[in-house]
Amino acid sequence: MSVFALTADEIAQKVEDRDDGDNVVSTITMTLIDKNNNQRVRSMKKYAKDKGDDTQSVIFFLKPSDVKDTAFLTYDFADSDKDDDQWLYLPALRKTKRIVSSDKSGSFMGSDFSYADMTQRDIKDYSYKIAKESKVGDVDVWIMESKPKSQKTIDETGYNKSYMFVRKDNFVVTRAIHFLTDGKKKYLDVKKLEEIDGVWVSTLVEMKTTKNKNTLHKTILKTEGVKYNQDIKESFFSVRRIEKGL
Repeated sequence: MSVFALTADEIAQKVEDRDDGDNVVSTITMTLIDKNNNQRVRSMKKYAKDKGDDTQSVIFFLKPSDVKDTAFLTYDFADSDKDDDQWLYLPALRKTKRIVSSDKSGSFMGSDFSYADMTQRDIKDYSYKIAKESKVGDVDVWIMESKPKSQKTIDETGYNKSYMFVRKDNFVVTRAIHFLTDGKKKYLDVKKLEEIDGVWVSTLVEMKTTKNKNTLHKTILKTEGVKYNQDIKESFFSVRRIEKGL
């Protein structure tokens, strides 16, 4: 099938179907930058494993000390009729909090990424159209407009509408603009894309929150040491396990 003949829904499906590897271990550095350019840096270890069409992942915070041993567990279900499950373990309280739907538009650990951003969006919850064809740098992209089909999805994500810049050569979303219900905008930019063992990985990503063209806050995620096909047991992805720590 020629890429020129693809419909908006077919492009969205190819984005979802893109190989993201399995049994993955990686190290992530999260840098939080406020409007005065003050920076906070956090180090994390991420583990992810496919279970059929579903994906399980866990993130352990390693440092600094105020977030050490915090852990975040996600069950990302392929079935659109099942809500994704997320839990956050807070060691200071020795308590695991389940992230309910009404909290998913909230900030993940003080970053510009929401809890909803930490899962793969279900394409059946959105309507798509190709807004136009363009370039990001010297790479051809489709600019796709996506709108939630239901108020439930708007409430969970906090987004009224998004534009996604999808590369024509590999179906990676290299840029996105999200329009929030509170009038803010969030800009996602993939600053570095690497092919690791045949899988395209966004190894440097920036998410910036703006209002009236003023930057309020931004988050940079740097992913390193990506290893696929690691021996990760399924029991690793449980509330009991995240409460133990690494």
